[in-house]
Amino acid sequence: MIFTEQEIKGVWVIEPKVFEDSRGYFMEAFKQNEFEEFVGKVDFVQDNESKSSYGVLRGLHYQKGEFSQAKLVRVIKGKVLDVAIDIRKSSPTFGKHVAVLLSEDNKKQLFIPRGFAHGFVVLSEEAIFTYKVDNVYAPQADAGIMYNDPTIGIEWPIKESEMLLSEKDKKHPYLKDAVLFE
Repeated sequence: MIFTEQEIKGVWVIEPKVFEDSRGYFMEAFKQNEFEEFVGKVDFVQDNESKSSYGVLRGLHYQKGEFSQAKLVRVIKGKVLDVAIDIRKSSPTFGKHVAVLLSEDNKKQLFIPRGFAHGFVVLSEEAIFTYKVDNVYAPQADAGIMYNDPTIGIEWPIKESEMLLSEKDKKHPYLKDAVLFE
């Protein structure tokens, strides 16, 4: 696997070695010892999966306080633009984001540490998105930031009129009004 730390310290793109032949392909999607060598020790406790159609934008989500989550995300089918935003007030990269194209073709994964908001938009007809988390979901700690906050400046690659958002995701506060990490 190739581990590439992004412009924001602690955020990693992970590219597996893919072995293809006439039968299809084989790859190791996760290898704990390699992961720990580059990223560090993370105890994943739950795997999640979502299926979404073109234009679905999920995010920008995070869990507050002791319920925060680190995530290792990837796309099994389709293509998404995946985004991680640093919401740690004391961080030198506070408010900055990383955007990575994840697809069934490139098989890249993105590791997002605790202290980040996360979201993605589906760019293919359909996408199956999976992620490992290091803490279980706690509804009382659920939080989010508005996907189109101009201070963050995410350049989503589809028109806003094509985006499909949940009612909850349409009502998140802007970064300046959100509950943040120290």
